Amino acid sequence: MRSRLNVRLTSHAILQALPFAAIAAVTMIDLMVGTTLGFLPLLTLGPTFASVYGSVRRTFAVGVVAMLVCLPLSLYNDVLGRWQGSVTLATIAAVTGASMLAARLRLGRERELANVRRVAEAAQRVLLRPVPRRAGDLDIALSYTSAVAEARIGGDLYEVVTTPYGVRLLIGDVQGKGLEAVETAAWVLGAFREAAYDEPGLAAVSARLEATLARQLGEEEFVTAILAEVDDNGIHLLNHGHPPPLLLGRDGRVQKVEPTEEGLALGLAALGPGEPRPQRVPFVAGDQLLLYTDGVIEARDSGGAFYPLDERVPLLLSRDPQVGLDALRADLVEHVGGPLLDDAAMLLLHRQQAA
Repeated sequence: MRSRLNVRLTSHAILQALPFAAIAAVTMIDLMVGTTLGFLPLLTLGPTFASVYGSVRRTFAVGVVAMLVCLPLSLYNDVLGRWQGSVTLATIAAVTGASMLAARLRLGRERELANVRRVAEAAQRVLLRPVPRRAGDLDIALSYTSAVAEARIGGDLYEVVTTPYGVRLLIGDVQGKGLEAVETAAWVLGAFREAAYDEPGLAAVSARLEATLARQLGEEEFVTAILAEVDDNGIHLLNHGHPPPLLLGRDGRVQKVEPTEEGLALGLAALGPGEPRPQRVPFVAGDQLLLYTDGVIEARDSGGAFYPLDERVPLLLSRDPQVGLDALRADLVEHVGGPLLDDAAMLLLHRQQAA
């Protein structure tokens, strides 16, 4: 965090000094080469650079400085009072005016973008709320990386709620991207948050989600998801076409929890024989369960190799689940070597000894 702040402060200082540095550089070059070559028109670089980062008033001030510097240089180059000097001064004045207009338009767009971001951040906080670090006897860690620059939400979704029936979780991936995927994610999360408190079984929760999406989605739209419910000694999983979670036993074994019944994604129930039944998986104190979206396992490096999640699971062996999950996310980003092409969400559950 501190390194990012230092980088921003350094960039700010460089951009603030750049217009004056350009004017100084043109002045030195003009004095060094003498009167044989005319570099005075390059003084327009000052107000041009100022419009990229500075205010309208600052751009005007840089333009005035450029004109004041141009006068003695015109005298030095013996063009003061001649048409060459007049054209140069007029050019600086014209470029300064255009730069002031560009700065004003830029500041207007920046204010508009800032307002949009504030609204988007408020919507994001409502849609994807922070998950609790502790729920019952579970320690919970979360990692979410959106493929959209500067965004905190995309087509992946997650939720953890403590209900009268125990701790219930949801992780899913909406087919598609963009605002339509965000809207679908909102429908799924809203339906889950309501059904998780009302319905006594995961199958009934799943049916509520399916009914909601049937009214909202098109024929070829769907959501892959895993519903989970934790009981005293295990965890019930209901998989709707989602990548299987990884169970990290306290003895060091790693198991991919494949569904006993192949379930269709949410929104496609009409194409299948019926709803899948939840499967119960032993989940005792010391065990960890990693739930993730396909943006993790489908992330590729520059050579096209997929991210080897099974091989990187030892990164999660930490006393603090969030520390381990942060290490796994950093390794994922390093594997890709740049921005992810798809959203990537991960939930890590660590079962502690019941109080």
